[in-house]
Amino acid sequence: MGRITAEFIARLEIILRLYVLPYDEQYPVICFDERPCFLIGDTVEGLDMQAGQVAKENYAYSKHGSCCVLAAIEPLTGQRFAHIRVKRRKQEFALFMQELVQHYPKAKRLRIVLDNLNTHGYHSFYEVFDAETAALLTQKVEFIFTPKNASWLNMIEIEFSVLSRQCLNRRIPCIKKLEKQVLTFFKERSGKGIKINWQFTQEQARQKLNRRYSEVNASNTKYK
Repeated sequence: MGRITAEFIARLEIILRLYVLPYDEQYPVICFDERPCFLIGDTVEGLDMQAGQVAKENYAYSKHGSCCVLAAIEPLTGQRFAHIRVKRRKQEFALFMQELVQHYPKAKRLRIVLDNLNTHGYHSFYEVFDAETAALLTQKVEFIFTPKNASWLNMIEIEFSVLSRQCLNRRIPCIKKLEKQVLTFFKERSGKGIKINWQFTQEQARQKLNRRYSEVNASNTKYK
C-alpha cells in the first residue's frame, strides 16, 4: 500500500463516510473509472505437411489495437452506464459526464468517486465545451478523488473485475463486437438491479490500519 499520509487518510475517510450514506436521489453516489481493452483475434495457420501424417493447423492470435471502457455504477441502485471509445482523452471523459448528468434529471448534484488521472477534473469541461455549458456541468457534479494508489476504494473496480471474468475472458477482434458484448453485459446487470454491498467502514479502517494512522498522529493509537 505504500506510505500512508494525512492526505491519504483524509481521502480514505471521506469516501468511507460517503459509502454509508442512505440513498438520496437528489445527491446520488456514483463510482467511475476507465479500463483499457486489447482487441485480439484468432489466426489459423497450416503446419508443414509430413508424409503419412494428418494435416494440422496452428492457432495463434492477431492484435487489432485497443480501446477503452468508460463505466460508472450507482452502488445503491445497481444502475450502470458505459461508453466504449478508441481513446480516453479529456473529450471522452467530458462527454461521458455530460451524458451521465442527463440520466439524473431530478438530481441536484452527482457525487462521483474517481481516481486522479490527469483527464479527470472540471478543467476537462472547459476544454471540451463552451464556458456556459462547462459551468453548468461543474454545478451538477462533485468529484471525490480516491487516494493515490488506492483504486480498491472505488467500487467500479469490483464491477470491472466481474466484467473481466464474465465478458472479457475471450478474444474479441473488433471494437464493434466488444461494444455489443460489454453494453449487453452492463444492461443485463442494470436490469437485474445488482447492487454492491460495501463492507469496509471508517471504524474498521481506523482499527486495521491503526499503525499507519498512528504514524500520522500518535493519538490515533486509541482506535486499536
